[in-house]
Amino acid sequence: MSENLQAFLKSVSEAIGSEWVDVRPETLTRYGEHTLPDQPRSPAAVLFPDSTVQVQSIVKAANLYGVALYPISTGNNIGLGSRAPTKAGQVVLDLGYRMNRLLEINEETCYAELEPGVSFQMLYDELARRGDKLMVSATSGPPHAGIFGNAMDRGAGYGPYFDHFGMLCGMEVVLGNGDIIRTGDGSLVNDNQLTNWHVSKYSFGPALDGLFCQSNYGIVTRVGIWLMPRPPVARSFHFTFPDDDDIEEIIDLCRPMKLSNFVPSLFRISNDLYSMAPDEQNSEYLAGSKESFSLAARQSLQKKHGLGAWQVSGMFYGGTEAAIEPLIQRVRAHFERSGKAKYISHDDALNIPALSIAIDAMSGKPSSSELGMLQWRPGSGNSWFLPGTPMVGKKALELDKLGRSIYAKYGMDYIIMHAASARFARGLHVLVWNKDDKDENTRADACYRELTVEFAKRGIGVGRAPVDYHDLHMEMTMPALQNAQQEIKKALDPNGVLSPGKYGIHTIGGEAIK
Repeated sequence: MSENLQAFLKSVSEAIGSEWVDVRPETLTRYGEHTLPDQPRSPAAVLFPDSTVQVQSIVKAANLYGVALYPISTGNNIGLGSRAPTKAGQVVLDLGYRMNRLLEINEETCYAELEPGVSFQMLYDELARRGDKLMVSATSGPPHAGIFGNAMDRGAGYGPYFDHFGMLCGMEVVLGNGDIIRTGDGSLVNDNQLTNWHVSKYSFGPALDGLFCQSNYGIVTRVGIWLMPRPPVARSFHFTFPDDDDIEEIIDLCRPMKLSNFVPSLFRISNDLYSMAPDEQNSEYLAGSKESFSLAARQSLQKKHGLGAWQVSGMFYGGTEAAIEPLIQRVRAHFERSGKAKYISHDDALNIPALSIAIDAMSGKPSSSELGMLQWRPGSGNSWFLPGTPMVGKKALELDKLGRSIYAKYGMDYIIMHAASARFARGLHVLVWNKDDKDENTRADACYRELTVEFAKRGIGVGRAPVDYHDLHMEMTMPALQNAQQEIKKALDPNGVLSPGKYGIHTIGGEAIK
């Protein structure tokens, strides 16, 4: 341990209490683990602050002693990096362990103010305790994952409030230089009465909130998030399609339903393995095999589960089931006109695990069921490739064929779901492999990299990325944009103490912190 690091930890111990500074080997090992192809990256220490003021004191000490910090909320972004820092030896700042308070729930204007450690399950349970008047937008991820950590990384849900970052309103931020700012009307000097902080996104001057989404410019310690009034009734609808190439027709069918906002939820368009892998394991898997799961085996699973090559799910919300029924009949007529779609009702879907997961997600109920797919192969390797497609069937089919061919080249099993809105669908491409198999680990890494390069050649970027690939994605952006981001980093974090290299954003002239 360097003299600077020792001095830093001594200073921080005095500020937050020595019991909240952890350098035990077992803790460092745990915080260095992840599911990506790279080796574990153990931090030098883990800190557990209790307040924005304590975070500020840590950041000021990091600037003084030249120590790199890696802030996390709950560290449950499985397949994107978990809790491991960008480089071994950085100091993890675990905001979620003690800063986990629900500071306010406003049932009149429908928002919650919360700290980084508030999970989807915590907020769901508290809203239920208060009478279930409001609902949170849930993800496919762990129920114990942090809400605004997900939002700050541009994660999303599936109901009408699916845009988690878009639903944030009013932040408190500790900048890399140690200053504390509040965005929106929270910026007023009147600390005791910030009336519009969490109801009005825009105030006088530049709107800075976006600077802290997928960046390493500051540490967000408090936010407001808008909540949806829970409707009296929610009813889902589902269709299966028999063939892989049906994705072209599916996208073209979904587009008008969303452009008119007739269907208020996103469409969940999941392929066979995405739907069934949570409840299955690869029956053809053999250690050392370089073959993908076969078409015959896929079709056997489809028959077993009563599903197809693709599953399409959506949801209506209303006052009564009678009011919703005509809407379902309209969307059913729309999808069934080609003769390929098979309709599955809400009540029947409740008894089909893959579809009941979709119902939970669109109803705002956190669930860990979908995470079962991470055991599709042994060895716990997992990463997510997250490009998208315009809502144009021919383009979606072109990209689907490209993705399938690259997965097959590296012996990976093609697991994908599209979360489809009006003009764009985010593709959740799941890579699951045996991380204990050196060759398979290498192939998973190569597969991700080729997917990235080939999709980018076709004008397709990603919405989020695993930490191991941040530099790869940043290198594909305009040099002028990279320069602008570096200049902002220099202005707000001049010593580069916050997550050096995360999101591919580095300090000008090389890393200031090693």
